[in-house]
Amino acid sequence: MSVWEALGDPVRREILGLLREGDAAAGAIADRFAISRPAISRHLRVLREAGLVRSEADGHERIYRLQPDRLIEVDEWIRRVAPPRRIPAPADRLDAFETELRRGRRTKPKENRDDHRSAG
Repeated sequence: MSVWEALGDPVRREILGLLREGDAAAGAIADRFAISRPAISRHLRVLREAGLVRSEADGHERIYRLQPDRLIEVDEWIRRVAPPRRIPAPADRLDAFETELRRGRRTKPKENRDDHRSAG
């Protein structure tokens, strides 16, 4: 199975998202979905065959781990076909944050004055 075929299913994409957070047992993965454990097992098998995850036995459980290097092909393709994205520089984000703080400062003192007037 190709990486592209494996990524074609939303459940498999969600499983990859879960594994991005860290390794997980098959049972813990299955508990996150409203579909049967055999169905999750099939999804995990497809992801394994595509090389997107690997598993190892840990007692009676199978532990799954994301293999992100297989996603390089997808990332390279997206970079070739998608329009360039402008990711804000940290300074831009800090400027926007500062602007929001100033807006908050302007309204808060006024609200506080109103609160004091009605209390007295």
